[in-house]
Amino acid sequence: MPHLLFDRIDEPGLNTIPVYERRGGYSALRKALQMPPEAIVEELSQSGIRGRGGAGFKMGQKASFLPKGEMAKYLTCNADESEPGTFKDRELMQKSPHTLIEGIIITTYATGIHHAFIYIRGEYQLQADILDAAVAEAEAAGYLGENILGSGHSLKLVVHRGAGAYICGEETGLLDSLEGKRGNPRLKPPFPAIEGLYAGPTLVNNVETLGTVPTIINMGGADYAKIGTEGSTGTKLISVSGDVQRPGNYEIELGISSREIIYGLCGGPKPGRTVKMWFPGGSSSPVLLEQDLDLSYDFDTLAKAGSMLGSGAIIVVDDSHSAFEVMQKVVKFYAHESCGKCVPCREGTNWTNKFLARIEAGESTPMDLDILASVQSQIIGNCLCVLGDAMAMPVGSIVAKFRDELEAEIEAARERANALPLTDTEDLLALSAH
Repeated sequence: MPHLLFDRIDEPGLNTIPVYERRGGYSALRKALQMPPEAIVEELSQSGIRGRGGAGFKMGQKASFLPKGEMAKYLTCNADESEPGTFKDRELMQKSPHTLIEGIIITTYATGIHHAFIYIRGEYQLQADILDAAVAEAEAAGYLGENILGSGHSLKLVVHRGAGAYICGEETGLLDSLEGKRGNPRLKPPFPAIEGLYAGPTLVNNVETLGTVPTIINMGGADYAKIGTEGSTGTKLISVSGDVQRPGNYEIELGISSREIIYGLCGGPKPGRTVKMWFPGGSSSPVLLEQDLDLSYDFDTLAKAGSMLGSGAIIVVDDSHSAFEVMQKVVKFYAHESCGKCVPCREGTNWTNKFLARIEAGESTPMDLDILASVQSQIIGNCLCVLGDAMAMPVGSIVAKFRDELEAEIEAARERANALPLTDTEDLLALSAH
């Protein structure tokens, strides 16, 4: 299994330029600066690489949407990484920050951009400090600033720290936050490639996506495309958490069996336990079941199975947990993180949270699950961004796949609520007197 981004990732000092250069770092940049910018975009297109942050949009195509010319354009690296279960970008930034910086420089050269930002979540204080130091190193070495390596390309790169809001992981909410506004999603169109940061054309890419650019330039887009599957090329960083014996970050070749990931790499659940459900792409992805583990782990296969690869965060839930418990945790998170700008998300997440509280209090009936499922279907596709969908999709899938268990949970809650705490003979006599 090829390791590209995580090749010897734990080598001491890799976060510094001397070690990074000794490993071949910045050779891709030197090669790229000898190429016409449009040739780099073509290499990205030939590689077939799809966005590693969640949407899975082809990077080369996204870069080609930017208008040509010398107008003010911007690149924003989305390092917010706030999807529950996702922690791969954190490791890459912490251990090999120059991989990301080199990818950003190459991408800005290819697209004629001279101002770039790394928007990193506020909780990543250590990683932000490491990035700041790496940016200063790169500037001192002539990789950032004016006339980079005599190429005529100039770039100012700024590390911007967020304040800990899930909504700022959405690209337009991120742009509003960068501009000093409250992080709210924007109505699209116009899309960021046309009107983004400071109303200028803006390319927004994920940490892992940009970090892969040096590899693509060194290998060549066509050779990179030979890794993985036809529709899901290359390797993918995945974060595996939950009920597995060896949780953590792994680099896999897209197209590997999901069972090989969960049981082979991660050791599966604890002895005596089985996989009850699993989220293949973070908490916002519809859940899959144990019988789905033989699915190929790639964008297209998971989409056909009714879920999505998303950010590559696999959350495993074993049979020691109830479906209701899982659903409640997902809903509470998204209800808390909704920015409240659009009605379907603001009201839908809040209503769902209250509805589950009613179930827990024994105030619901099994037929109410039809209402719950109906509300989720009305949220999906009707919000300004995908936060509402991020709650509705897993909730809808849990209701559909664990209906019997949820009905039993409702009946058990009703019995608990209706039970009287009769503890002695006097209580029984008092009850019979009425």
